[in-house]
Amino acid sequence: MKPGLVQISTHPKLGSTSKTTTPEGRSMDQTSSRCQSSPTRGCWWRRCSIPSTSSKCSASCCGSVMPITTTPPASSSSPPSPWGCPSMRQGSKAPRCRTWPRCQWASESVAPAEEMLVSSADLVPGDCFSLPADGMLVPCDAALLSGECMVNESMLTGESVPVMKTPLPASSQAAGTVYSPEEHRRHTLFCGTQVIQAKSYVGRDVLAVVTRTGFCTAKGDLIASILYPKPVSFKFYKDAVKFVLFLAVLALVGTAYSILILVKNQVPMGQIIIRALDLVTVIVPPALPAAMTVGTIYAQNRLKQQGIFCISPPRINLCGKIRLVCFDKTGTLTEEGLDVWGVVPLENNCFTPIIHEPRCLPAGPLLYVLAACHAVVLLRAQPVGDPVDLKMLESTGWCLEMMEEEEEEEGEPPAFQQFGTKVLAVMNPPPEEEQPQDRKHQSPLGILRRFPFSSSLQRMSVLAKLPGEDSAHVYAKGAPEMVASLCRKETVPGDFSQVLRHYTTDGFRVLGLAYRPLGTVSTFEEALQLPRDSVESSLTFLGFLVMKNVLKPESAPAIRLLRNASIRPVMVTGDNMLTAVNVARGCRMVEPNEQVIFVNASPPGHDKPAALKFLLAEPSQGEEQPEGEHRGDSSFLQPQPCHFALNGKSFAVVCEHFPDLLPKILIRATVFARMSPDQKAQLVCSLQELNYCVGMCGDGANDCGALKAADVGISLSEAEASVASPFTSRVPTIQCVPTLIREGRCSLVTSFGVFKYMALYSLVQFVSVLLLYTINTNLSDFQFLFFDLIITTTVAVLMGRTGPAQELGVERPQGALISILVLGSLLLQTALLITVQVLSYFITVSQSWYVPLNSTVTAPQNLPNYENTVLFCITGFQYLVLAVAMSKGYPFREPLYTNVLFLVVLILLFGLMIWLTLYPLGFPKTLLKLQSIDDLNFKLLLLGIAALNFFAAFVLETALDHGLLSCLRKLRRKKASKKVFKRLEKELSQQHPSWPPLNQPLFATPKLSIAVR
Repeated sequence: MKPGLVQISTHPKLGSTSKTTTPEGRSMDQTSSRCQSSPTRGCWWRRCSIPSTSSKCSASCCGSVMPITTTPPASSSSPPSPWGCPSMRQGSKAPRCRTWPRCQWASESVAPAEEMLVSSADLVPGDCFSLPADGMLVPCDAALLSGECMVNESMLTGESVPVMKTPLPASSQAAGTVYSPEEHRRHTLFCGTQVIQAKSYVGRDVLAVVTRTGFCTAKGDLIASILYPKPVSFKFYKDAVKFVLFLAVLALVGTAYSILILVKNQVPMGQIIIRALDLVTVIVPPALPAAMTVGTIYAQNRLKQQGIFCISPPRINLCGKIRLVCFDKTGTLTEEGLDVWGVVPLENNCFTPIIHEPRCLPAGPLLYVLAACHAVVLLRAQPVGDPVDLKMLESTGWCLEMMEEEEEEEGEPPAFQQFGTKVLAVMNPPPEEEQPQDRKHQSPLGILRRFPFSSSLQRMSVLAKLPGEDSAHVYAKGAPEMVASLCRKETVPGDFSQVLRHYTTDGFRVLGLAYRPLGTVSTFEEALQLPRDSVESSLTFLGFLVMKNVLKPESAPAIRLLRNASIRPVMVTGDNMLTAVNVARGCRMVEPNEQVIFVNASPPGHDKPAALKFLLAEPSQGEEQPEGEHRGDSSFLQPQPCHFALNGKSFAVVCEHFPDLLPKILIRATVFARMSPDQKAQLVCSLQELNYCVGMCGDGANDCGALKAADVGISLSEAEASVASPFTSRVPTIQCVPTLIREGRCSLVTSFGVFKYMALYSLVQFVSVLLLYTINTNLSDFQFLFFDLIITTTVAVLMGRTGPAQELGVERPQGALISILVLGSLLLQTALLITVQVLSYFITVSQSWYVPLNSTVTAPQNLPNYENTVLFCITGFQYLVLAVAMSKGYPFREPLYTNVLFLVVLILLFGLMIWLTLYPLGFPKTLLKLQSIDDLNFKLLLLGIAALNFFAAFVLETALDHGLLSCLRKLRRKKASKKVFKRLEKELSQQHPSWPPLNQPLFATPKLSIAVR
């Protein structure tokens, strides 16, 4: 990022710049805005002083001991903040720590802080800087200390909707809280994001403290992952290195043989050294690495034309080995937007029928929670925020009003004065003409404070009050189970689970709504001091907000295509379990005749061990129960297809307390709900441990960890963070997944073909050169160039242009070079080419017109000669024959004739070789040093040998691909597979009675729990 100017706070007495070294040995600037020993042992910031009690600092690059206090001075005019500005004492060698110090606002006796402008390149953790009201590009990771910011984080998350950032909590409970950029995302400004507007509600400045800079930031980590991507562990590449080493050993053997022959033929020592080294370059082709990447480059270009971009080309080959693909739900399988379906209110602690028009609700807590419990703000007079919040607010018809900077300077407008204190925003009821006839709402609602949504907390809440009232109310919404757990038990209806299941089973997204009256909150500052935990407790349950999420039309066909190709689709989402199962059925991850089993795991209690239970899911509405299913008292599942579904809590319990059952559960699990970002990445790694080649397809920041961990990560977001995954699709549908797999299979087969071709090309030339060395001659320089440049390079470059097959079949390409199929092909083709060359030589020397070589003359002086010319013609045909034999199409690539350019080049080269064999005239004959052969029958015999070689090579490859492969598969059935998941699948299919046992709790033994720890 280009350095810019940043306004920071400093004390006038501290004017020097010094250096300090962290425990890791990294040097760090410590400018005048940092701590320095003084009589008051204070850390000087804008209006900030820290007394002498000590605590450790947690800045990511800081290791100093910081003063701490728990009580503000009597003269302090501003509220204390427990999230102090971390810094370093000069020369401190204290170790790193992770607890933020408590910082208190300065008293009048402390000298005021100054402002200074510094380059953003000079910022270090601990610097406190001010954000301008009109926004800025954030140059580092920073924690917000005061005010609110509207931030565009599309660079990191891909979400086009700006995010509201609130200051770190100011309650006493927060003093011991460990700051984490991920856990406190709503209070953290990330490097590279754009602050659109900043607004201060206490004081005149919006302040933030630097926590991380450079490669330690979120953007720095992103850039580092691009510069140093996760290494590709693929057997193909490892085997390629081993095979090159084998060729090197073969080169040593050939070199020793050539030295013996050349010494025997009394060749000068200089010539012996040159020819021996020449043989090494023949058998180990320098162009092999470049030739192997040709197919990958063509595949990358084809993907680019379809809107799929790749930053890690070696992973294209990995796409051809994918056996399992994990999908996010929202925005990946389903549309991003949600529509409000209705509200399910309560009456006498019982649910009433759904109300599809929320603006018809009477004035009361249920209407107020819909109108106020959101993080929507105005940006240039337009409401912006989370799509769920916008849809919810739109359904009520209420309007948001916020103060502008000019209005703050001129004084509060009347709409804000009626609440008796400062408010963040005012929610006004819709105009009377837009309200229902029997519902006339007059009173606005003032929002005092927002507790933003957190994925770890699964909820958000606001503090609001009505005009003329001293008391405030807290309104909360979030995951129904989480909201219900925060409510008083007597306010939650007895049929809570049944009604929730009714809507989630039909694919709706459901949010729980609750409220609670608070005591008197007289000032805005008093509202800021209320701790979140105490506010969000003892709530009263109000009902459900039901929203509809539509499945993308491309999802079901793509999933069906993958399942037909025996590629397992898995859903990993943060949404409700029943909603996820419904979407899985809708996109055909789970077919109508297949059963779903819920895996419920509970952690150990005081006297109870961890428990695991398998429960058969109820059939959804309108779904017929599969024939032959006998649920009754049967404890075991009948042998038919089934899918496991479990949530994040159960997944964590199984990983910790049932590690022996985890592989079996993963083999059959299809739906993972309520999964956190870390659990998504953990799931991918667990699947990889079962030897699955795992693909991951997602669209948001929550998927970044899983995208990086997967063998093949596919992002549907155009955010900069998405480039941390190997593949990014411009078209936000999962149709790119089958496309990638087809291209991966095509590229992998092409890489195999090119590798085998280059290896056999080396062996052809190696055999011909050794044969010529034996009779004391060699190929001419231009003959070498003709083979290497005109034939081999052209063929190797154009072989990979053949596109992928349109069908995605069950069969997968080979992934290992060192296998019976590949080595058998190389050995048989090598034997064939040796036989043809030796046969051609003996046929030549048996001719009546043959004139033997002069043994006293060595190459190149004895060129042209008959032996050289015959082997030149035969080996030229062999290069072309091998190119055709190794360019197989079905079932992973299109037929050879679809690669028009390659086909034309092959025809031209075959024609050129026929011409050089039959009628080598003029300049080419002289340049290549070819011997004239007048016997036309002999020339036709050479063409016949070449044709026989072509037929034999083609039949050999076909027989290996079909006959030998079938035999190998039959033999493999008798052996246990090396893949863990295959062995488990076989074990589960043969297990009697069928696994798992239904409705029977399994308990973790103490021994097992100890082993896990």
